[in-house]
Amino acid sequence: ANGFDVIECKECGFKHSIPIPTDDELERIYSHEYYTQDKPLYLERYHEDLEWWNTVYTQRYEILEQHLSSQQRRILDIGSGPGYFLLNGKNRGWKVVKGIEPSTEAAAYSQDLGLDVENIFFSEQTAPTLGSFDAINMGEVLEHIPNPTALLKLVHAQLNVDGLACVIVPNDFNPFQLILRDHLGFDPWWVAPPHHINYFDFKSLAGLLEKCGFEVLHQESTFPIDLFLLMGDNYIGDDELGRACHTKRMNFEKAALLAGNNDLISKLYSAFGEIGIGREIVLYARKIAI
Repeated sequence: ANGFDVIECKECGFKHSIPIPTDDELERIYSHEYYTQDKPLYLERYHEDLEWWNTVYTQRYEILEQHLSSQQRRILDIGSGPGYFLLNGKNRGWKVVKGIEPSTEAAAYSQDLGLDVENIFFSEQTAPTLGSFDAINMGEVLEHIPNPTALLKLVHAQLNVDGLACVIVPNDFNPFQLILRDHLGFDPWWVAPPHHINYFDFKSLAGLLEKCGFEVLHQESTFPIDLFLLMGDNYIGDDELGRACHTKRMNFEKAALLAGNNDLISKLYSAFGEIGIGREIVLYARKIAI
């Protein structure tokens, strides 16, 4: 796709595209083009879906809090986007909520919400200037990074003793996608270089975290949106149908939460994760000594 191939890299332990884009190319994409050219409706849609996003974020904080003491309330969000994950934490009473966001547009948006967000990349130069944290969140970040191993080692260094990393990445080449590709004539639409460089499954992401000095505490998937494709709703390239499918997904989750069944959703998505099903991988891992 786009002149790139995806290889199963034995050295890295996960799939990635070749050639890997340069740092300069990525800086141009994420500092200036990502929200304006590649995701022009992102902020508008995000705002429309904010009630649902807050249910997702609340559950994420609840899981972090289960594994941290009440004194451990310093969080960094790498790739903090419009900032609502951080705002949720601030409203929950977390002591320090800080974000870094390479997109100038998204960083400005979150700063307007009164949040402490810096418009920078997380790197060897910037990481030590940010301070130390009890939790670091990375939602949809590692798939974009040329060297995720180096990034996770930097995250490890910035976490306090027993600190937690929450990592969310797309669950690519998952069983539903392979049925669609191999038996129903779908092109692998999830292969999207240069934006997506790395392609993970539950095993390869857990292996990478363990290699970088973490112990996985909890894993979940997110809703298997590919189900709609298997049932005949081909939303690929059809924004209106894609939006309708996403709305059904939100309705399902909001109904379960309205009934007080947060635990049911968490158990369901953990069970999906056990068999590799679900659109994203959500792993919570504790820093251990290396």
